[in-house]
Amino acid sequence: MQSWWHDQNPTRPTYAPLTEDLSCDVAIVGAGLVGATTALALARAGCSVVVLEGRTVAAGTTGGTTGKVSLLQGSHLSTIRRHHREHLRGYVEANRAGQEWVQAFCQSSGIPYDVRDAVTYATTTKGESQLRQEHAACVEAGLPVVWETELELPYEIRGAIRLPGQGQIDAVAVTDRIAADAVEAGARIFEGTRVLTVDGGKRQRVRTEHGTVDARRVVLATGTPILDRGGFFARLSPERSYAAAFRSDGPSVQAMHLSIDTPTRSLRTSTPDESVLLVGGNGHTTGRARSEAANVADLVAWSRSTFGVGEPLATWSAQDYAPTSGLPYVGGLLPNDSPVLVATGFNKWGMAMGAAAGLALAGDMLAEAPPWRDAVRAWRRPAVRDAAKAVAVNVSVGLELGKGWVASAMSRDDDPPSVRGVPPCADSGDGDRVSGVCTHLGGIVEWNDAEGTWDCPLHGSRFAEDGSVLEGPATRPLRRR
Repeated sequence: MQSWWHDQNPTRPTYAPLTEDLSCDVAIVGAGLVGATTALALARAGCSVVVLEGRTVAAGTTGGTTGKVSLLQGSHLSTIRRHHREHLRGYVEANRAGQEWVQAFCQSSGIPYDVRDAVTYATTTKGESQLRQEHAACVEAGLPVVWETELELPYEIRGAIRLPGQGQIDAVAVTDRIAADAVEAGARIFEGTRVLTVDGGKRQRVRTEHGTVDARRVVLATGTPILDRGGFFARLSPERSYAAAFRSDGPSVQAMHLSIDTPTRSLRTSTPDESVLLVGGNGHTTGRARSEAANVADLVAWSRSTFGVGEPLATWSAQDYAPTSGLPYVGGLLPNDSPVLVATGFNKWGMAMGAAAGLALAGDMLAEAPPWRDAVRAWRRPAVRDAAKAVAVNVSVGLELGKGWVASAMSRDDDPPSVRGVPPCADSGDGDRVSGVCTHLGGIVEWNDAEGTWDCPLHGSRFAEDGSVLEGPATRPLRRR
């Protein structure tokens, strides 16, 4: 499975792996939108910057996004209003700053930025109730939303809220250009260079498979932090969702649509080809689906029956991280003045917020913090609801840990792909037999039948069929058996 955006950008800049030890002001781990934006801002300010990417630029969540640059975000604002009402407007202003930065960058670089209305709609009574709460949160946050009862969609709705003047992009093309501009400004990017750990001291030593980078500050722009100190893995829930692209006779939708009901349905046209319809949805906690392939098939079947499209041009998935607090975590890995910074917890809204996070992190290091900075801190006084959500998330993690070990010990399934035995052995059926124990915190991996990967149901670490690391908090591969 490869995203539509990667298909649309077959010729892309490439960067060699790290082959020697280096020293710099700031080392950035991860070359998605957050890492690239941070690198560009710092390099333009005269800092020496090294970016280390385990795969390629935009290979992770950025490359699998639906590419909506929107301040209207499903039911997210009403969630923030319940948990941290005092930061609601600040969160929206952070997203506005990121949105304006992305739009200005695209316009100055000649990259398409499609201005579209954003619409969130409900199809059930429960969904309508949620939608009215979201409408109230939007109004309180100062967004000029409009309540509607009819849409252009080929099915009935119970209500919708519309926010004009939002945007949609090709996130791979945008991130490639940001990265290239960062290099032109003096940053150095190394692909195929997976970071293993970061050692502290007067200066930080970023250890990779190929060498060490000595830096004054380190930014972990890796979806979820790859360092356990700070415990962010316990404050995030890894979510996997799916998307498909279809050719249509013309623009199937004019606005960017998102259902507030589940299963989620996200709709938009492609950029710049409006005859391609993009449909997303069917999200679930990573590693906890009965069949990822069935989720893809269901999304495709719904799209074909609803819009009359043919076979998909592409199907793909992406991983996002939902924060237990509702607000993203942007700042120090530890509560005090930390030389290691993180940016995570965008909850599927990482286009505007990802750019804003990059600007915030660069601002922290350049003593130029934006006025909305406090709304997206990595550490803040937890609310009661935050604690309750964190407990629920971690109870489910504990249950998955126990269930995985018991199931593998009792399994009598000899047909691969399977995970069985004590210690568990993961057998893909193609000759790759690896340990079934995740190298992060010992969860038992599950087979992802859509992508041919081993996914951990605890904190979202994912491994290729041969055990090599793809994403998540794990940095070491599954051991060969």
